[in-house]
Amino acid sequence: MTDRTLSPSRRNALTDDLRWRGLLQDSTDPDELRALLDGPGTAFYVGFDPTAPSLHVGHLMQVTTARRLQLAGHRPLLLVGGATGQIGDPKESAERTLNPPEVVASWVRRIRDQLAPFVSYTGDHAASLVNNLEWTGEMSVVEFLRDVGKHFPVNRMLAREVVRARLESGISFTEFSYQLLQANDFFELHRRHGCQLQFGGSDQWGNITAGVDYVRRRGLGPVQAFTTPLVTRSDGSKFGKTEGGAIWLDPEMTSPYAFYQFWINVDDRDVGRYLRYFSFRGRAELEELEKETVERPASRAAQRALAEELTTLVHGEREMAQVVAASQALFGRGSLDDLSPATLRAALTEAGLVRLEGLPEVAALFKESGLVPSMKEARRVIAEGGAYVNNTRVVAADAVVSSADLLHGRYLVLRRGKRSFAGVEVGS
Repeated sequence: MTDRTLSPSRRNALTDDLRWRGLLQDSTDPDELRALLDGPGTAFYVGFDPTAPSLHVGHLMQVTTARRLQLAGHRPLLLVGGATGQIGDPKESAERTLNPPEVVASWVRRIRDQLAPFVSYTGDHAASLVNNLEWTGEMSVVEFLRDVGKHFPVNRMLAREVVRARLESGISFTEFSYQLLQANDFFELHRRHGCQLQFGGSDQWGNITAGVDYVRRRGLGPVQAFTTPLVTRSDGSKFGKTEGGAIWLDPEMTSPYAFYQFWINVDDRDVGRYLRYFSFRGRAELEELEKETVERPASRAAQRALAEELTTLVHGEREMAQVVAASQALFGRGSLDDLSPATLRAALTEAGLVRLEGLPEVAALFKESGLVPSMKEARRVIAEGGAYVNNTRVVAADAVVSSADLLHGRYLVLRRGKRSFAGVEVGS
């Protein structure tokens, strides 16, 4: 992790910085929370349930907030729910499908690896990765009911919004008991690691406050908690989703190029808010980027800053450099030969990649790729000098591309004008 440890003067301003960034939505005692956040340092935890083989961009709010707290001198406990992931937090719509334990266990390992680059595991505030299966798995049913269940009034559990929403359609005891398991995590982390603080998304407020109350009922504490807001889009669409599905942190599920493009395409109405949420730049720099978005929106400086910072954070500097090189090369501002096969393929897939068995004439390539609707239009574009193959202008509609021109032995980059491009993959 890049060393940007806060100085004592900046550390004292952590709570104010979190508020300015819009990261504090709900909290327990505000004065006690400020004393804890602006104090000398404490252990805190945030949890991630393995309900898929990868985290997605929706999790970045919690991951980057954990990083922010560590930089301010606090000690992260990153919990991956090997136990709670087998149950699943109740959804308002319907009962979750339970995944086999061995599948959940494999997802736990993958997510633990994904979390590793975001925090530091050395030094005075070294982070720890924890798994709640460690203490939940060894607990018998009788122990769970006697030691945990007796501290939870059913009337309070029924008052939880998601539970009320499910009462008519039905909710299993399995999902109903999820709150007890998460509350017990706070108790065990407090007992084992001295954890005094939990945070999570605002949809977790009921579970989080249940944990705060449970620690108190067990005669320990006091402990504190806060929630971050749910990340939304100004147009009402779901954050972290595209036509192709979720934007994952795993490069095999969402390429670094596609990840970068997701942030580059953020709406001007959202980019300032996302920078405050996710960026580690200072307030003055962020306000300058917000100002530029208003005054010179076409420059997309804020989107580039956000995309470059988060792609570097998630995928590393080397992949970031490849992504930027691809973005430039595809529009004729760099060499296509410098791109790795994986980066080139990812970029062409985003643009639209068609597979052909052979190499027809250039006009047919443009038609088959979808850059033009007809052969007639393809010939017109070529005649007017607006057609390019691998960034070289095409001068003859009936020219045939040689196999020697294929990038990495199989790809072609077709471009119409300055901004429209597509890819062709040639296979035998």
